[in-house]
Amino acid sequence: MNIALCHFRVGETDGVSLEMEKWKIQLEKQGHRVIYIGGNPYEDTEVIEELYYKNEVNDKIVYNAYTAIFDYDETGLKEQVDQMAQNIERKLVEIIQRKNIDVIVPNNIWSLGWGLPAAVGIYNAVQKTGIRAIVHNHDFYWEREKYKNPTTDYVKELLDFYFPPKGENIKNVVINSIAREELKSRKGVEAAIVPNVFDFSSKLWEVDEYNKDFRRVIGVKEEDILILQATRITERKAIELALDTIGKLKEEENMRVLREGKLYHGRSFTGDIVFVMAGLVECEERYLNLLKKKAEKFNVRLKLVNNIIDSYRYHKDGVKIYSLWDAYVHADFITYPSILEGFGNQFLEGLFAKKPMLVYKYPVYVKDLDSIEFNIVSLGESYKLDEDGLVIVEEDIISRAAREIITYLKDRQYRELRVEENFNKGKRHFSYEALGEILKSLF
Repeated sequence: MNIALCHFRVGETDGVSLEMEKWKIQLEKQGHRVIYIGGNPYEDTEVIEELYYKNEVNDKIVYNAYTAIFDYDETGLKEQVDQMAQNIERKLVEIIQRKNIDVIVPNNIWSLGWGLPAAVGIYNAVQKTGIRAIVHNHDFYWEREKYKNPTTDYVKELLDFYFPPKGENIKNVVINSIAREELKSRKGVEAAIVPNVFDFSSKLWEVDEYNKDFRRVIGVKEEDILILQATRITERKAIELALDTIGKLKEEENMRVLREGKLYHGRSFTGDIVFVMAGLVECEERYLNLLKKKAEKFNVRLKLVNNIIDSYRYHKDGVKIYSLWDAYVHADFITYPSILEGFGNQFLEGLFAKKPMLVYKYPVYVKDLDSIEFNIVSLGESYKLDEDGLVIVEEDIISRAAREIITYLKDRQYRELRVEENFNKGKRHFSYEALGEILKSLF
């Protein structure tokens, strides 16, 4: 079959683009011919500029649709959406006919609410050409505060009809069972589940000539314990829970235990515990300041290193840029305390990296991952907010987590057995090969 994977952007490092690339790899392995359709140039992508997520006209539509009617009245807004939708429809029909497309896979376009003209235009093109659509819904508009209060009845009608639309030639896919239940409840639409996956058959990350100086470059000594937060820095990642746990680790009795004898790698712990945050800072300044304040309270050395981290290795203006994988290689322990995730890409990365992890059991973890019985240090599945709006869990949970982390840091056999089990479970359930089997049933 000729299949078109469609998104607002292609080839970037956002989660949707990355998952789309995985689909392309597996579908091509099965003999399908796959192309990208998106708003930006990337390799041989068929570009429709109106789809781009930073398109200025769409930005204006989004503001007027969800924040305040400012640039148009309701009729003017409708006319602008219709005009842009017609352009998208015309260009997409031409691509479908020229490339003989059998199936289009819109990613988030019929679920998020960001591209109203894109949703209308792509729907009309699908209806006009009669091709099939397999709708890959990563995030829904009702999950985001931004889209909860449409400014006009017209926008509400668009959300009701197109997000997602119904039709005999339209099949829906979601990434977790909570989303499937919510879609069924809100829209009466059935969906298959296709979880996020990772390439568990690729070469394992290890220390090499390129990354061997990573610790030195970021100011972490070999005799230090490096605890890594690999995610972006946003409020819902609840990074404060990681700091609470590290603060507990740094208490005198726990430090004494850590310094006795050797750690799992055979070296003595004579340095400090350093908390390294590798992701982009995408939070309010207030939140970052609260994290810094908490680190100071617990006397935790905090390192923000995203300025030398990217999705791949390169040199820029004489500065060596490391991949995120290089940070994983040098980590002694991973923290993943998110209270909300659509699935959990960084969790899969931690499994592949064969690193032990501190995990808060966010709702999707409880529903879709807990039954697999991964070996994690758990922060439970219930939290409160303190007076600063930071996430907190019971003190005894933090204390128990700290004790378990010490075991992972001290007992090599205990550690290796459990991370190896995690890797094998991840490979069984969330590998590219597992994705391939699911896609065979869809296409």
